[in-house]
Amino acid sequence: MAESLSSSWLMLLVVFCMSMSLHASEPPLKLDYYASTCPTALEIVRREMECAVMSDPRNAALILRLHFHDCFVQGCDGSVLLDDTYSLQGEKKASINKHALKGFRIIDKIKNKLESECPGIVSCADILTVAARDAVILVGGPDWEVPLGRKDSKTAGYELANVNLPSSEEGILSIISKFLYQGLSVTDMVALSGAHTIGKGRCVNFRSRIYGDFEVTSGVNPTSEAYLSKLRSICPAAGGGDNNETAMDYVTPNFFDNSFYQILLNGKGLLNSDQELYSSVFGVETKKLVVMYAENPMAFFEQFSKSMVKLGNIINPDTFVKGGGEVRKNCRFVNT
Repeated sequence: MAESLSSSWLMLLVVFCMSMSLHASEPPLKLDYYASTCPTALEIVRREMECAVMSDPRNAALILRLHFHDCFVQGCDGSVLLDDTYSLQGEKKASINKHALKGFRIIDKIKNKLESECPGIVSCADILTVAARDAVILVGGPDWEVPLGRKDSKTAGYELANVNLPSSEEGILSIISKFLYQGLSVTDMVALSGAHTIGKGRCVNFRSRIYGDFEVTSGVNPTSEAYLSKLRSICPAAGGGDNNETAMDYVTPNFFDNSFYQILLNGKGLLNSDQELYSSVFGVETKKLVVMYAENPMAFFEQFSKSMVKLGNIINPDTFVKGGGEVRKNCRFVNT
């Protein structure tokens, strides 16, 4: 057992060293990037996000998830927004994204408003990053300043999506390695997982948790009998229902707070990957963080803000090379 633990952490150390070389330089971003070229940019994004979240609070979670899935593949470059064309395979139909990502029309609407106000100025990557921040604020979460100046990629990472993005049934060591590869720490991972306080999970992503062998993973019964029965009524053991959904934070599903972590303390995390943060034998550090954030909402808010800035600063340097990146006129297609 000790030998297994040592080899696992050695693997994480190697990944961490690799990530340091990938993200060693600071991205060329500035808080006032659009101050002279499009001074109303942030106001337009905020106004459109207010309309979107007011019409349906779940839109906040959709945009936040889009941003995360964008940044973990080629960096925060708007590649997740690209549609398939005859010459480009986008990321939307990758198996991990196909049924998980929505909210594209919200970004389209924001982009159209900005193109009317400041044509060819504000990148789709920046729109998505700012919209994610505003989404969190609009459902009661913390505020933070967003450095700007990202460029949109001319390529997408269909295959990378399934490799780089953590899945709901992955073990904690594998998930940690994926965060380290992006230059994000274990603390960042636990804090960013708190975004699930406003998200929903699909039956296909939690079926094995409510019907499977839990001692192999988190080592605890996932729920109380009453809650387990409710989940099983939503998600049948077999015969369909894959796309049935339920809140990952059943206490305050439309409000950004720390109840997600309190749920984990009770063994009621919907996704196995979430419950692993508290219950896995490998999660010594993550368990301490879960307890801290469950007890101290301000500590969670503070770290979440810092980690979101780090997430948004994952930049593919190729987009800043001449000809490597652009400001798309339409977020769904590369400029012609």
